[in-house]
Amino acid sequence: MTLAPFQPAPTTPVAPSSVPLPEVRNEAIKAAELASMKRKATGLLFVAAVVFLVAIYFETRYAWVTWVRAGAEAAMVGGLADWFAVTALFRYPLGIPIPHTAIIPTRKERIARILADFFERNFFTREVLAERLHQLGLAERLGSWLASPENSRAIARTLVKAAAGAAEAVPEDAARAFVDRSIVGRLRGIQAGPVAAQAIEGLMTGRRHQELLDRLLGVVSQVLEKNEEFIRQRIGEESPWWVPDAAEQKLYEKVVGAVERTLEAIALDPVHPLRGQFDVALADFVERLKTSPGTIERAEEIKEDILGSPAVLDLSAKLWGDVRAALSRYAEEGSEAPPELERAIQSFGATVLADAELRSRIDKAVAGAVAGLAEKHRSHVGELITETVSRWDGAETARRLELQVGRDLQYVRINGTLVGGLVGLLLHLLRQVL
Repeated sequence: MTLAPFQPAPTTPVAPSSVPLPEVRNEAIKAAELASMKRKATGLLFVAAVVFLVAIYFETRYAWVTWVRAGAEAAMVGGLADWFAVTALFRYPLGIPIPHTAIIPTRKERIARILADFFERNFFTREVLAERLHQLGLAERLGSWLASPENSRAIARTLVKAAAGAAEAVPEDAARAFVDRSIVGRLRGIQAGPVAAQAIEGLMTGRRHQELLDRLLGVVSQVLEKNEEFIRQRIGEESPWWVPDAAEQKLYEKVVGAVERTLEAIALDPVHPLRGQFDVALADFVERLKTSPGTIERAEEIKEDILGSPAVLDLSAKLWGDVRAALSRYAEEGSEAPPELERAIQSFGATVLADAELRSRIDKAVAGAVAGLAEKHRSHVGELITETVSRWDGAETARRLELQVGRDLQYVRINGTLVGGLVGLLLHLLRQVL
């Protein structure tokens, strides 16, 4: 089944209702600082205005006062212009709805779109994100974190608890069916003949099949020893009635003795002819397991008989029960996580720390995946910024922004007053020269 590529859900337009703005950190302190800077900027403007008025009064008496008047006049104009510009960002100057003022409250939707476009084009790009993520050294941090015994133990316990919870949630019938498909189903899909032939060939490669023959000879010898009475009885039953008991005993001794001597001779002689015949017979059987349709079919029948036995049918239930019980034990409060799982997690962390090439591959893979995903869906980030800012209350937005940057903007007013005064002096100088 081919999975369709992930497509984000269509964005549902949000009603332009007002939503609370994020809190301003240290709002009272920022408000006090802003008020202090406003007083300083306004005070400097007031000083320029007073100096201008005094200079006008004394200008006719003292010629040099014209310089003071020119500087104070320009400083007052510069201070007023910058006061107007700064104030027009956040509200109507003096409450008068002058066009193109109160920019933030009246044009926050446009500002939101500009802000969103700025972030999209300058922050959520593949190059910027990939470079930043690669600089973070995520693989090295991950390796160090995983190599810590405390962290590996916590991860192992979390994984075990999650697995135990999932196991409890799975219905018994579904779990048994899954295990049966996973194990028995796979075994049914494997041909028994070739697998058995490969296993026997593996035994023959190291002459281990001869060890198996020695054990079989030992088993046969023990069977003969433990069933002496049964063999005598069978010889007596098969012999004619007129054969005397002494003859039957002699026959038993000859038969059993011959078999025992043969078994002993085979066991003691590594090159016994019967061992060679065993090699030939086993090699022939291996060949038939590979190529003979009849032998292969018979092997499949035996396999199906084994897989269809009650013991195998109950195997899935037993396996699932054992797994769930083990997970439950490990998930109990106070119990230790599986040490094998802890060691595996620590080992992976140590491997990441020791292998620079592996760390580089992990960093590149993570950076590429995250950067690609962010670049693909960066328009949604822009939409989020636009919609969120658009739903803020305009007046409150302006107030919050003024708290954040208004203190620095008061320096614009101060600088405008001072620079205006200097410009006024320069202009007066030019008039005198020209």
